[in-house]
Amino acid sequence: MTKVNTNQEKIKEILERGVEKIYPSKKDLEKKLLKGERIRLYCGYDPSASSLHIGNAISINKLAQFQKLGHEVIFLIGDFTGMIGDPTDKSSARQKMTREQVLANSKNYKKEASAYLDFNGKNSARVEYNSKWSDKMTFKGLIELSSNFTVQQMIVRDMFKERMKEEKPIYLHEFLYPLAQGYDAVAMDVDLEIGGNDQMFNMMCGRDLQRIINKKEKFVMTLKLLADDKGKKMGKTEGNAVFLNETPKNMYGIIMSWPDGVIGIGFELCAKVPMLEVKKIFKQLAEGKVNPRDLKMKLAYEITKINHGEAKAKKAEEKFISIVQKKEAPEEIENRKLKVESKNIIELLIECNLAASKSEARRLIAQKGIKVDGKAVKDINMEVKIKKEGTLLQRGKRQFIKAVFIPKK
Repeated sequence: MTKVNTNQEKIKEILERGVEKIYPSKKDLEKKLLKGERIRLYCGYDPSASSLHIGNAISINKLAQFQKLGHEVIFLIGDFTGMIGDPTDKSSARQKMTREQVLANSKNYKKEASAYLDFNGKNSARVEYNSKWSDKMTFKGLIELSSNFTVQQMIVRDMFKERMKEEKPIYLHEFLYPLAQGYDAVAMDVDLEIGGNDQMFNMMCGRDLQRIINKKEKFVMTLKLLADDKGKKMGKTEGNAVFLNETPKNMYGIIMSWPDGVIGIGFELCAKVPMLEVKKIFKQLAEGKVNPRDLKMKLAYEITKINHGEAKAKKAEEKFISIVQKKEAPEEIENRKLKVESKNIIELLIECNLAASKSEARRLIAQKGIKVDGKAVKDINMEVKIKKEGTLLQRGKRQFIKAVFIPKK
């Protein structure tokens, strides 16, 4: 039997660091942990993308903190719920996915999560797939499950009220998503579920079902979201999400593109530095006694180190300094061989995969985000000379391509 650590200070940090709210109360959960009761907890991850991202890593890191104290951790892959699609905060229904798609997307989830969780030790984390029980649910079972909730409970959710106001459709399967997620807690008979504060409704449905079906309390811990001081989230919509399969160089660079307002909460949620140091960072930022760029570099280094190791994080930092701060081109640049001596800048950017479309290429040029041989491009009609020794194309601070003229034989 795994021994549970009841250190009061460690328990206090687990229950406070990055935590928004604990239901029914922090005091009750703290009491349980201090008594040395080994709890079973989980967080679920729907495979909506082919990699986990830094937002997922926040909850995985919280699971890891409980694991280190000796508690039983389940890393749940939502291969069933992922096919439905969580409607939370969505202004329209998600595109439904097939089982093949969700399984393909989640192929590397365990490997990525292993940067935080131990899947091989004495108290190894367990991987589960919710299709294991949800696939077996009968229509009779679904009706019985749904009888525990009312339409009013579902319809009051903000995104559904907005859709009704805009006369957008709300599909019946979207009402069933919280039930499917809630049933996970029942099937695994857990004591605690962890998730972002945007998941509170779904997690509370699970708490209700656990109390009704298994006659036991389920604690719910909501975590703060990674957002700047104005409430703007870092994520896919904003174009600054950090996927865990990013190369060390890209991971470091994307974090450096985050606004200064996310630095403090970034250390609290995403790094493993002591909380005393995090509080010091918040204070330094508030008093303006430190250059935010220096702290952001430390944050980028710490997150890259967790996911790729110290050596690769150090190399990524060195590359960033040489490319961005010293404004040097990287040593290794991809060559794109072309059989023409000149080409319109718009067409060239598309051909070299520096822009996905003509409109994007025009926007990048208007924002002064494109350089040719170190000089910013101002004219969308510019004809670029492609040299035998190579013409250096640059998008933003980190993307470089060398267009090389190869004469026809």
